Parts: sequence; structure tokens; C-alpha cells
Amino acid sequence: MKSYGLDDTIAAVATSAGESGIGIVRLSGKDALSVAGKIFVARKGGRPSDFKSHTLHYGWISSGGKIIDEVILTIMRAPGSYTREDIVEINCHGGIVPLRKVLELALENGCRLAQPGEFTKRAFLNGRIDLAQAEAVLDVIKAKTDAALALGMQQLKGLLSQQLCAIRGELLEILAHLEADIDFPDEGIAALHMQQMLTKLTAAEGRIQGLLRQAPYGRILREGLKAVICGRPNTGKSSLLNALLRQERSIVTSIAGTTRDAIEEIIDIRGVPVRIADTAGIIEPRDLIEKKAIRRSKDYIAAADIVILVFDASKKLKVEDEFIIRRVKNKRVIPVLNKIDLVGHIEKERISALLGEPVLLSAKKRLHIDALEEAIVTCACAGGATVPEPALVAHQRHIEQLKRAQKFIAGALTSLDNKLSGEFIAQDIRDALGHLDVILGTQFSEDVLDRIFAEFCVGK
Repeated sequence: MKSYGLDDTIAAVATSAGESGIGIVRLSGKDALSVAGKIFVARKGGRPSDFKSHTLHYGWISSGGKIIDEVILTIMRAPGSYTREDIVEINCHGGIVPLRKVLELALENGCRLAQPGEFTKRAFLNGRIDLAQAEAVLDVIKAKTDAALALGMQQLKGLLSQQLCAIRGELLEILAHLEADIDFPDEGIAALHMQQMLTKLTAAEGRIQGLLRQAPYGRILREGLKAVICGRPNTGKSSLLNALLRQERSIVTSIAGTTRDAIEEIIDIRGVPVRIADTAGIIEPRDLIEKKAIRRSKDYIAAADIVILVFDASKKLKVEDEFIIRRVKNKRVIPVLNKIDLVGHIEKERISALLGEPVLLSAKKRLHIDALEEAIVTCACAGGATVPEPALVAHQRHIEQLKRAQKFIAGALTSLDNKLSGEFIAQDIRDALGHLDVILGTQFSEDVLDRIFAEFCVGK
């Protein structure tokens, strides 16, 4: 991503593409008010450069005496704005043409087109939010469930940052004592604070461990859980997807092989966003289409976090069932015995021995679907019976840096226990602080910023 300075005034459409009641063109930078003054005509007169902060003004966007759109202009002056720069938001009619024409006028009169995420990037660079909070902005936008939204809002409010800052404070206090001891070795400071250092380092390591314990669930809330429904043909896979969705999404017939291609949906299962796929039944293919469909089913199984393996409870296990069981033996599997409403051969004990306790249900009758949902949530929580305490860590970048910080704190504890020189302990603490600072953005590189903000839309 090409880097630009903060002196530019940027503009972009801040609302989703397509038709809507209202669309917003956002301007930010030192010339935002003067650019707005060149294209906005207020009904009550006056110029944007004279308007008070956090006020709305009705009028028109005009070019060469020709009215382009009827708008509401919002003024937010620095530093009390999202970017801590002067911001003008032009609330237009939400059609593609008026938004495009208003944006073009802003660009012609002194703005440049914003890069992806540049408004949020400026909020970070101008000190309004830290880097962890900036990443949370995108998490809020992309949240698929209430729980994922709550996680994003926790980070956006700074709860993770507060935890990290508290750990940093403890480490900085220890480092100050160590550096004083290094500078004044005759004062005996290290001996005086040895037990205090041990207590604080242990507490800091424990707090990081606590954050890391919650991280797998946090990542699932943010990224979603990949689940695949598989099994041989006619075991009720499509009926099961429909039952989970509470709607008829997949075509269901008594003809084996009805599902030829995978069908994907995102389901909110008790706060966990689950990207679930109904796949073609795995059999010996009869034609090229079935061959491709079965290959795709196998690809979905390979990529899945959870495999929901469906058996027909009214029939004995077949060769195809046993083939699939062998194929998924290294995956996390939830075995499902479907069609329990029919009289037949429910081979529960055999499946239990092969895959673990199965969920017994009837997709067609919507019986015991809640038991499958419970099994999925339990699997998502890494075997726990209930959802853990609210997670604060959800990004792989944060997880990696926390693990590195923990490693250096553990090294400092070892050095302290072995009564090594204070220089060794101090260096480990400095390294641990460096990794916490990378999460917060106190230390950063342009490459890291580019990777983070490239995921954003242009208007945010």
C-alpha cells in the first residue's frame, strides 16, 4: 500500500455500495471545511468554515450553479472527531449516481481518495485509539453474531488495552528498580525488592496466560467455526441443514445424490458464528458431476474445524459409512444418528466405540436439534460444557505477541530464580514490553499497518 502523509485531506464514500435511503461522503483533514465550502450551499446561508462543531446543516451540493443533490452536512472539528482532524460528512441520497458525483466534486476541489481504512488509520496515528482498538473497528463491522459484536465492542472500548497496560505498568516498575540497582549496585535495591519482583513477574505471567486461555474461543467468535455435514447419500444431511437453519435451504428428496454441490450458510448457534456446509454424499461416483461433487466434499472435510457425520439410524452401517469414518478419524467429529423416528437398527454402541457418543435426532421431525447445537458449542469451547468467560483476545497477531511476551517473562523468572545479574532480567523484561507494545501500536512498522488496514473498506 502506498503511504501518504497526514497533510492530505481525504474523501470517500463511507456507506455500502448499492441503493439505500441515505449515503455518506466523508471528508477528513485540514482542508475538509474549505473543500465543503466550495461545493455546499446552506439554505440558511453561511459557510462550513464558520459553522460550529457537531452541528447539522441543510442545503444542497452544487457545481457551476447546478444542484447535484439535497443533503445534510455534518461538521466535526478537530480534535473532537473520529480522526482528530476536521471532518465533514455529507449525507446524500443513497443512490450510486448522487454519491459518485458528490465524491467526484470533493476530489476535484482539493481532496484525494482515501485508502482502505485510512480514516481509522488516522485515528490511530493521531492518538485517538491504539492499534488493538483500530483492529476492533473491523471486528465490529464484520461481526456475525451478538457474541462476536460484544467481543469487538469490548476491544473497541479498550478492555484488552487496559489489561495490557496494567501488565506493562507492573513490568515497567520492576524494570525501574532493576535499572536503579544496575546504576547503583551498592544500594542493595535488588535484595530489597527480590520477593516483590518475583510476585509481580509471576502475576504478569499469569495474566498473560489467562488471556491466552480465552484466545481460541475469541478467534472462533471473530472468524467463525467451519463445520461440514457429511455422510453417505440419503442419511438426511440436507434435512439436517434445513433443521439447523429453521428454513428450507437445501432440496430434500428420497433420491440418493440429490445434493450435487456444497451449500454454505452462516448460522448463529448460541453466539458462535458457524459457517456450515451441506455436502454431496460420499459414494463411488457414477458420472463426472458426481466425481467433482465428491471431490469437493472431501475438500470441505479437510478444511473443516468440525465434521458432523450423519448416519441413518434406521439402517445398519454400510461400507460407505465405514469408509467415511476412516477418512475423518483425525478430525473433530460429532457423530449424528438421524431418523430416530423410524424403527430400525440404531447402532449406537458401535458408533460410540468408533467416534464417541452420538447425537440422536430426527432432522425431518425437528427432534433434538438443540442437542446437536449443544454439541457444536461444546466443541467450539474446546471441550468445555459452557461458554467461557468473555474473551478479549481474538487476533492471531495478538496471540503471537502475547506468547513471545510470556516467553521473555518466563526467562526473567528463571534468571531471577538462578540469581543471575540484573542485566539479564532487565533485558528479558524489555523484550516482553516490546511485544506488548507491538499489540498496542506503541511500536509498529509500515508493513504491519498496511496489512491491518488493507482489510478495511475504503470509507472506514
